[in-house]
Amino acid sequence: MSAEAALPRPLAPFMAFAQTLRAAGFAVAPEQVRALIAAVGLLGPKSLRDIRRAAHATLGPSPERREEFDALFDEIFLGHMLTAEAFGEPEDMPAAYDAGEFEMMPDAAEEDPSGADASVAERLFARRFDGDESEALRAFARAVPVALPRRRARRMTGGKGRLADPRRAFREMMRKDGEMTRLPRRIRQLRQRRVLLLVDVSGSMKAGTDGALRLCHALVQAAEQVEVFTLGTRLTRVTRALKHRSRDQALALASGLVADWDGGTRLGEALQVFLSVPRFAGFARGALVVVLSDGLERGGSEALISAMERLRGLAWSVLWLTPLAADRAYRAETGALKAILPLIDRLGNGATPQAIAAEVLGFAKGQRMPARVPA
Repeated sequence: MSAEAALPRPLAPFMAFAQTLRAAGFAVAPEQVRALIAAVGLLGPKSLRDIRRAAHATLGPSPERREEFDALFDEIFLGHMLTAEAFGEPEDMPAAYDAGEFEMMPDAAEEDPSGADASVAERLFARRFDGDESEALRAFARAVPVALPRRRARRMTGGKGRLADPRRAFREMMRKDGEMTRLPRRIRQLRQRRVLLLVDVSGSMKAGTDGALRLCHALVQAAEQVEVFTLGTRLTRVTRALKHRSRDQALALASGLVADWDGGTRLGEALQVFLSVPRFAGFARGALVVVLSDGLERGGSEALISAMERLRGLAWSVLWLTPLAADRAYRAETGALKAILPLIDRLGNGATPQAIAAEVLGFAKGQRMPARVPA
């Protein structure tokens, strides 16, 4: 039996609260969590106000972060949805929107919005994947190993290089009693470049999210090094889930990991979070970065521009694919996308999995591969 299954149901919110606090940067020790649970048991609380006071006493948030602490408490214990403050000048943001308020999570019985417009609000739920482009995805997977760009690796292999290979030379001398007619040489190996996929799962991308994740799964299965992250109001790494060979199982696992399907759009902040984690930022170094997004940033353009400048400095190439580019007359119109155009190697069509596959393969084939120059 797993630890989650063995955990008493009344304790689940307390454990989830502790994990949420740690993810937000609060220092919460296991002893403090046990103290909170013990305090609640001793108080016999009559309302959530008593639990909140016990949390203040045992977990000890600093006065500067008390408001953030209470917001996370409301999110876990009251089911309230946090609509984080958007920095900069929002583009086309409704004037009546108050970024400091909390909104109740949408009821499952309510009509689901179309997702046609971008939003700063966060909507948390799982997602089911429908649709099928199996033949196109299989063709894409077959083409990937040859089409993706390559780089010179540190590891050496036998070949017509300038450097001598002492180990092979020694082994050959041992086999031939010290005689050697030819000096073995070595050359650097070529490996596929890492591919980093950043998938926008906000409401404005709702129509194409399913197909994009299916294509990501095919790429993860076919390529040597692929990393996949989803962006919306949160940043979520789904690479491990997509490594399962069964596509249905992989997408089901990814659906459980991503909590902000069809929610708001805070690309700049999500990218800054990505770049602030050294391990994640390392995934972009020397990689082919593919951003699947319509670029309808609702948190202001400053954060997105700053993040893209740093991402461009790390990446080998940046390919931005938007479903809006399915129209050949499409031109970037939002201030954020216009500002980052110089940082993008290509702005292409991301309307369907077939279009995404064609853009990735065409861009990769058109780039110069490193010549096999002897090392």
